[in-house]
Amino acid sequence: MYYAAIKPTDVANGPGVRVSLFVSGCTHYCKGCFNAEAWDFHYGEEFTKNTEELITGYLSHSYIAGLTLLGGEPMHPENQKGILHLVEDVRRRFPDKTIWCYTGFDFEKDILGDMADSVPQTRRILACLDVLVDGKFVEEEKDLKLRFKGSSNQRIIKVPESLALGEVILWE
Repeated sequence: MYYAAIKPTDVANGPGVRVSLFVSGCTHYCKGCFNAEAWDFHYGEEFTKNTEELITGYLSHSYIAGLTLLGGEPMHPENQKGILHLVEDVRRRFPDKTIWCYTGFDFEKDILGDMADSVPQTRRILACLDVLVDGKFVEEEKDLKLRFKGSSNQRIIKVPESLALGEVILWE
């Protein structure tokens, strides 16, 4: 897995001050994407053990609320192996910090419907996430007043609650 950027302090992609990892590689090609250079799966730098240690070092500060995964596309099957190790490590080491993930995939159709049965890492990643922001960015539905999402079609989903109840529970 490669990554485009790491922001050690980010206040735009989830509540509180967060560490954000922008992975490389995306096949959605959303019109108006703010990070189109990260569509290439080999853009940026290779994600290594040192990269993970850098991220967990940033997360160790008491003022950091959690980790946010963005892209590119963190939930693309090619990125899930790298993401899995990171989120399991973060969940183990920082159980009180939240993990948010942004994806262009649809939670029910793509992630639970297809990936959960065909990509071995998917269910384990979901078990570590607190929130998943799903849906492709749709430029025609862009709204700068929206909190923590770029277009009105996207949803902010509470993952543990949604998995437990078998229906989408939105974060408000």
